Amino acid sequence: MRGGALKRILVLLAALAPMASAQIAIQGETVYTMAGAPLKNAVVLVRDGKIERVTAGTAPAGYQVIKAKVVTPGLIDAHAVLGLSGYLNQPQDQDQIENSAPMQPELRAIDAFDPKERLIEWVRGLGVTTIHTGHGQGILISGQTMIIKTNAETADQAMVPAAMIAATLGNDARAGQGKSPGTRSKMIAMLRAELIKAQEAAKKASDKDKKDTARDLRLEAFVKLINREMPLLITVHKDNDILTALRLAKEFNLKVVLDGVADAPEVLAQIKASGYPVILHPTMQRSSGDAENLSMETASKLAAAGVPFALQSGFEGYVPKTRVVLWEAALAAANGLAFDKALGSITIDAARLLGVEKRVGSLEAGKDADVALYDGDPFEYTTHCVGVLIDGKVVSDTVR
Repeated sequence: MRGGALKRILVLLAALAPMASAQIAIQGETVYTMAGAPLKNAVVLVRDGKIERVTAGTAPAGYQVIKAKVVTPGLIDAHAVLGLSGYLNQPQDQDQIENSAPMQPELRAIDAFDPKERLIEWVRGLGVTTIHTGHGQGILISGQTMIIKTNAETADQAMVPAAMIAATLGNDARAGQGKSPGTRSKMIAMLRAELIKAQEAAKKASDKDKKDTARDLRLEAFVKLINREMPLLITVHKDNDILTALRLAKEFNLKVVLDGVADAPEVLAQIKASGYPVILHPTMQRSSGDAENLSMETASKLAAAGVPFALQSGFEGYVPKTRVVLWEAALAAANGLAFDKALGSITIDAARLLGVEKRVGSLEAGKDADVALYDGDPFEYTTHCVGVLIDGKVVSDTVR
């Protein structure tokens, strides 16, 4: 779709932008609902910010109509540092890592998140409507993550204010300069010590110990891990470190999400047996350090093995002009991952992994009307995102 047709779409989007609760009909030549097979010449009906229904045919009377070549659910970035790591790459907009101590699970992403960061606007314009973001990799435990939509005006509008506690195992977690942890065994020893304390604290709480004690924010965070109230998001790449993470998780019966896992093909059977989901490294991440063995084909191997996974933008330390999950999925699709699996990895599969599938991730009745519009195959280099809706409101009408 080019030229005059594209201009007509933009006019319609501009007219709809001020409407907060309009009845909108999004007419697509192809509609990927991610709840079944793609629909040809279908319409997504939106009322008061929710999807009313998806049906074949044309829009009924009384609806404002938007036409697009391809319609998908709003995209989901399963792991980012957006809102904490900013486009300026200056100290004032780099809050994803606090280096003063190796373990800081009490740090909350919601307290540092900047919803007006320009990188959020950029990815929103490419169809990304939900992000799982927060403290990044680089120390043993960096803090908590959150899940929020890319149109949020304040951090208080987070879908999930405290989603996971982020940890790193391997070379990236070394403190250096003679500080702890300096080795892999020290990392695990430090984690085990804190988790044992948390086990004891949780047992006292279950025994209804009424003794007054001062609050300990770090201990409270670890207790949430022990009680399986929050998952531990472990960024880990080397095969031996992946197995160590699985061993630790089994010892303490933790809910775990494996992140990165460049060496996943080497321990695929163990990952599958663990039942833990994976947030795979960005397809185009540079292969260096612990991630020296990463491959653009790993997503297809996880899919073939039946391991649940999602894709991410991750953290780009060199140039934090953030990656975009749309393009990461496109490269995975070009390297063996089936189209539906690639699109699923940034929509419904990501939503399920993050536990927000009742609201987002697919175009189904009752879900939030988060929709991305494209003028062609979304994974083609020449395709543009021509419009984005979040909660039934047009939040982008810039062609990107």
